[in-house]
Amino acid sequence: MSAAVAKPKYMQNRELSWLKFNERVLMEAMDEQNPLLERLKFISIFNSNLDEFFMIRVGSLFDLLEIDANKIDNRSGFTVTEQLQHIYETVAPLYQKKDFIYADLRQKLMGNGIYSLQYSELKEAEKQLVKEYFHNHVLPVLSPQIVDTHHPFPHIQNNVVYLAAMIQKKDKSKLALIQKPAALSNLLFLPGEELRYIRLEDIMLRFMEEVYQGYEIIEKTKIRVTRNADINFDDEVFEVDADFRSMMKQMLHKRKRLAAVRLETSSEMSKKFEAYLCEKLSLQPSQIFMTKSPLELSEAFSLGSKLPKEKGQELSFSEFAPRIPSEVNMKESIIKQVEANDILLSYPFESMKPFLQLIKEAAYDPSVVSIKITIYRLASKTKLVEYLCAAAENGKDVTVLIELRARFDEQNNIDWSETLEEAGCNIVYGFDGYKVHSKICLITKKDKNDFKYITQIGTGNYNEKTAKLYTDISLMTYCQEIGRDANEFFRNMCIGNLEGHYHHLLVAPNSFKSRLMEMIDAEIEKGEDGYIFLKINSMTDVDLIEKLREASCAGVTVRMIIRGICCILPDVKGETEHVKITNIVGRYLEHSRIYAFGKGDNCKIYLGSADFMTRNTERRVEVGCPVYAPHIQKKIFKIMELCGQDNVKSRRMLFNGEYIQVSQGEDPVNAQEVLMHTDIGEKGEQKVAIEKTTVMDKIIKFFIKE
Repeated sequence: MSAAVAKPKYMQNRELSWLKFNERVLMEAMDEQNPLLERLKFISIFNSNLDEFFMIRVGSLFDLLEIDANKIDNRSGFTVTEQLQHIYETVAPLYQKKDFIYADLRQKLMGNGIYSLQYSELKEAEKQLVKEYFHNHVLPVLSPQIVDTHHPFPHIQNNVVYLAAMIQKKDKSKLALIQKPAALSNLLFLPGEELRYIRLEDIMLRFMEEVYQGYEIIEKTKIRVTRNADINFDDEVFEVDADFRSMMKQMLHKRKRLAAVRLETSSEMSKKFEAYLCEKLSLQPSQIFMTKSPLELSEAFSLGSKLPKEKGQELSFSEFAPRIPSEVNMKESIIKQVEANDILLSYPFESMKPFLQLIKEAAYDPSVVSIKITIYRLASKTKLVEYLCAAAENGKDVTVLIELRARFDEQNNIDWSETLEEAGCNIVYGFDGYKVHSKICLITKKDKNDFKYITQIGTGNYNEKTAKLYTDISLMTYCQEIGRDANEFFRNMCIGNLEGHYHHLLVAPNSFKSRLMEMIDAEIEKGEDGYIFLKINSMTDVDLIEKLREASCAGVTVRMIIRGICCILPDVKGETEHVKITNIVGRYLEHSRIYAFGKGDNCKIYLGSADFMTRNTERRVEVGCPVYAPHIQKKIFKIMELCGQDNVKSRRMLFNGEYIQVSQGEDPVNAQEVLMHTDIGEKGEQKVAIEKTTVMDKIIKFFIKE
């Protein structure tokens, strides 16, 4: 049994912090400034986020529960059992809030000609059409089941909608189950000018009596079971010593794989029905969540295509195409442009095309001898692989360090690794116990008798799809000192050496955290003149939290923009009074990581792939890169400034972990909107990129320095 530890008053539990982030996602569905179909998407994203949370985070806690229910979380002081209890208590009100938001949004969509209907709301002719559809198309593919002494309780698939009912014949009760057929569309669209549809599971529920003829249906509902995903020791929940991890591994082969961790229902159930399902699924009543809104909302991303073009545009975000930054000329060699001046791309506002063109040029440039790259996630269709294969076929030495354990992308990465290998690329698969999460590419040229390097460092994946959806930064630099470090990095990776020494790059797991701690210490020595700015996705690393608290106590100004999990609490008297934290949730997923230490000309800026989580700093291969070019620094400063000035999509974190709206004042500033419509040039100056509305003119005027 673990000894109890006191909860640090400036830290909070990571799971509850994540749930607050997902609540912020849900709040975007309430924001009337967002178009209606986009608001529906935010509910769908909230749902899918919560699914993954239960599969991975809650699932991992259940695994720990079997080892030591009294294991203490060193940030909140909660035992595993207490963490689960707090999670259930926090999630239940989120379902109620989601139901309220969905019901309101459903009415607003109806006012715009989009009708998600129950059977009772259909016109008589539509009811007849639905009945015929059920008999002709649905009933023939159903596989109804009953559970009794001769029919055991079946395996209910993860996150699949089922119908469940208590049925009776001759005073004997049984459970009835029907899985929603995967072969059929989730929605049945009804004829007419307006977009009217009914969900497949609602059709099945309405006609369930016709499936179980001869039985009386006592009660019925729609259900969805969420199961524990396979264990992954990269999870933060396993911040434990080697002996504990060894115990965990021994336990894994004994436990029942994919145990249920959540049951969602579409209606209240009788105590008898609830108790029966709890027994069969090994659940507690606290793990059952009732929701009046649909159990899944995948149609949110396709409804727009069913509408007339003008209507679809009216109810969605305006179309946006990433631009080529003004300092890049796509008609000239990108290689030569990088050799003349470093280039920074800010996704999704600026296009990934210059980087892809760089790789394409390198594939055919006679002076290029090698291309080396680390890959974590790729799109299902990718130009990058095409260009890397072309480089190998042209005789270049192409080395690809690809991570096959990128969660939920494993098969995609396996497929691409086979394609790359067949083309002649050298494939490296990383390390036991350490995921390769870095985003680094090195192009080596032979210049007479010398070698020259072009290095690319990114905060996000080489994924051409998410580069249009996530905010990320990509630096292409001709700095030879960085290039030599990058070359050393790839040499070490290829021989399995995680202990390499680097002069400029921050590389985890060996030196990333220690170098960060040194830079924080340097700011601590400055006292009130010290300054730290961090833009990351998550903050959970206890060592870094303690060091930032120390900085605050020394009077250092600490400003952080943290999208998701944040285990450090700001504004705690005597502890983190100089720490201020905001988060931004908007049209695009905030994903860029910027670490800055100091002010003005003495500021040290790094870009990287790592969040401040123990899994990143100690159990992954990560790379952080310094920004030396003054014009690139100015561009990053402007991005930092815009994010810090956001008062539309930004929320400020309070000392208790809650978030409040940042005061807008006279001039509302949406950082993502500003970046969409302006070109931050190589001097960090903003220029109008496209014609804007009056509101956008006001926003731009606020930032452009006369």
